[in-house]
Amino acid sequence: MFIRQIHYLLALAKMGHFGRAAEACHVSQPALSTAIQHLEEELGIIIIQRGQRFQGFTEEGERVLQWARMLAQNWEGMRQAAAQYSQQLTGVLRIGAIPTTLPVTPLLTQPCQAEYPGIAIKLVSLSAEELIRQLDRFELDLGLTYLDDPRLKGFKTLPLYLERYVLLARNPDLRLLKSDLGWGDVAGFPLCLLTQNMQNRRLIDAAFREASVNPNVILETDSIFALYAHVRSAGLYSVMPHSLLSQFEIHQEVTALPLNPELSREVGLIVRRQDMLSPIQDAAWNIAQRLGLQHRFDSLIAAGYKTSR
Repeated sequence: MFIRQIHYLLALAKMGHFGRAAEACHVSQPALSTAIQHLEEELGIIIIQRGQRFQGFTEEGERVLQWARMLAQNWEGMRQAAAQYSQQLTGVLRIGAIPTTLPVTPLLTQPCQAEYPGIAIKLVSLSAEELIRQLDRFELDLGLTYLDDPRLKGFKTLPLYLERYVLLARNPDLRLLKSDLGWGDVAGFPLCLLTQNMQNRRLIDAAFREASVNPNVILETDSIFALYAHVRSAGLYSVMPHSLLSQFEIHQEVTALPLNPELSREVGLIVRRQDMLSPIQDAAWNIAQRLGLQHRFDSLIAAGYKTSR
């Protein structure tokens, strides 16, 4: 009813006549006049100067009219967006992700395409620096990265989960099966880690330095899946984010052991800050808010540790 009252008011301002305004709004003149009177009662002011015929707006009414024009414009924008969503949303959603988050991306892309089958997705693996650059140049719609990056000022962020690092092993040495497993405890075992140019590896190296130990790294690779393959098939150990366990057969293949002190980092979506997101950006952003990834990933650590015990 409120929106109709606004449109009646604007029609009266345009036509300058109750009868013609009612005709333009496809209602009777009494219905239009009553609706405007109700609006006056709701606002507690007199909007219309009344006599035998329409005599214009009061001073307060002129101010209300300015607000009414803005409200009508915003309402129309909302209607257009709603019409766009009610139809089949189509287009390409361009997502950039840092390498260690790539295995997690199906948990976002799958629900996006399930809810909006007309959306195609372009997913690229990028360094954090290149991801930010492409977002700045409107070459990407969304980015998946670490949120503690100081370069993210001016970006809108959506935290998705706190990434916790775990020791991954197929048949862990019995000495490792304890609740207070520390970085010093694992340093002497044969490790496979990501290459030193990757953020993930630099974070792990810092944790070993903090524990005053040198890790026994016998294999380096730039592939998370290569790390998993060497843990499963070559008897090596690895340290990796617990979020990646959702992509592996953790209960049957390998064990995830929590490390102390905990090494963690917040991961989330970023988008270039703007007045309004595009329909595709907005759709993906809203879906991401409903994912509940933290509980999902944390439960994998608990299940993996329980299995090893």
